[in-house]
Amino acid sequence: MKLRTRMWITFLAVLFIPIILISAASIGMLHYQIGVIEKAYGITLNINPLTSAPVQMIGRRAGQLQDQVEELLEEDTIRFRDQAFLQELEQSFSELGFHLVVRAENTVIYAPKEMTSLLSELPAYGTDQEENTSSLIGNDQHVLRQIDFIFPDDQDPASVFIISDTTTVFPEIKRAYTEILFVVVLIMMLTAGLMTMWIYYFLVQPLDELKTATLKIKEGDLDFTIEGNEKDEIGQLCIAFEEMRRRLQETTEEKIASDAESKELISNISHDLRTPIATVRGYVEGIMDGVADTPEKMDRYIRIIHNKVKDMEKLIDELTFYSRIDTNRIPYNFARINVGAYFGDCAEELQTELASENVEFDYANYCDSETMVIADAEQISRVINNIISNSIKYMDKEKGMLHMRLLDVGDFVQVEIEDNGKGIAQKDLPYIFDRFYRTDSSRNSAKGGSGIGLSIVRKILEDHGGKVWATSREGTGTVMHFVLRKCHVEE
Repeated sequence: MKLRTRMWITFLAVLFIPIILISAASIGMLHYQIGVIEKAYGITLNINPLTSAPVQMIGRRAGQLQDQVEELLEEDTIRFRDQAFLQELEQSFSELGFHLVVRAENTVIYAPKEMTSLLSELPAYGTDQEENTSSLIGNDQHVLRQIDFIFPDDQDPASVFIISDTTTVFPEIKRAYTEILFVVVLIMMLTAGLMTMWIYYFLVQPLDELKTATLKIKEGDLDFTIEGNEKDEIGQLCIAFEEMRRRLQETTEEKIASDAESKELISNISHDLRTPIATVRGYVEGIMDGVADTPEKMDRYIRIIHNKVKDMEKLIDELTFYSRIDTNRIPYNFARINVGAYFGDCAEELQTELASENVEFDYANYCDSETMVIADAEQISRVINNIISNSIKYMDKEKGMLHMRLLDVGDFVQVEIEDNGKGIAQKDLPYIFDRFYRTDSSRNSAKGGSGIGLSIVRKILEDHGGKVWATSREGTGTVMHFVLRKCHVEE
């Protein structure tokens, strides 16, 4: 669910849920209080006690008290001259929010002090008044019921007045108001709490998690995960943050691995440089000390020094090329190359070089004479030299043999370089093109080398749109295969 939708739901919930709950609670409480009032006062309320005017409510109660007074008058009229009786009756009336006033002719027989200010406004005896109705006096703030009668002993006309303040209401209604106010506050608090939990769960909590994650990243801790829901913006933000964290972790791990590889490369090259340098120094000191006292010895010493210097140049060249691989700055000059001519020249050079290594070399081209590939001649030459150098380095036969074949395989030209060396174990074959992978650490250390020759081969061929792989049998030899894309006429 999108964040915008959640905000709309929150707005509507805050708006309507309290209204609905308060209305339902008010209706229920009113029905309950009306039942209590009707039972307590013996009257029937056909109106809403909370929305009806006080005059209507008090008038209904005054009608009840009027019936009671009329019954008492029928029983004994003389008692309405008795102060004790009238005080007792006033007390019962006052409990219901009413007061009693009795007047004979123009003389007030009984009136509580609360009603003293209203005595002059009481209507005269015989004032027309509709049955079961109330009138208002005292600035229309008091409800009045008048009951006229005649004392039988002296035939004095008299009136009983039932008076109540319009500001008074049923005690139950007061309680209802209080309870409804309490329910309103409770419902508002409950709604606010639920909405707060809703917003916290879907908005604040994910943001807190993002804040915590940011602090962890600041401290260098990337070993955690953040989960998000793609259906809302916060969830999408969490997913994007998690992707950023994952990539940052991968970059950090790659940097750590790269640093480790760089250290290993430096260690390997330092080790491999030490041997030729020591050799060169030894032969130079021999020349300086006069050990090479014949032209033949001098010539041999100089050739050995020359070969060792070439070895050091090759190591430095690999180190330079390795740095270019890491920064993707290998300089390529792609061009159309005739397969037969190019690999034929490579074979001639290799045959001459390998003869001095006591290695037999043969070359076969099974491609058409017009076959062309798109490649960088210098870098493909590096590929061939690295493969052959690797083969010679681990040659264990007295008479070494190398075969190079060119095959036409559809859209590609496949080159195979086969040797009769020790071979490679099947478990090692998938990893021999990884940087610094060692199938035999002790052998590699003895033979020397930077450990990145075959990884350079793979990188160059992948950049050419080709690939490289190996097949091998231990004790028999290894075949290195790589392919280059043909250059068609339309290209």
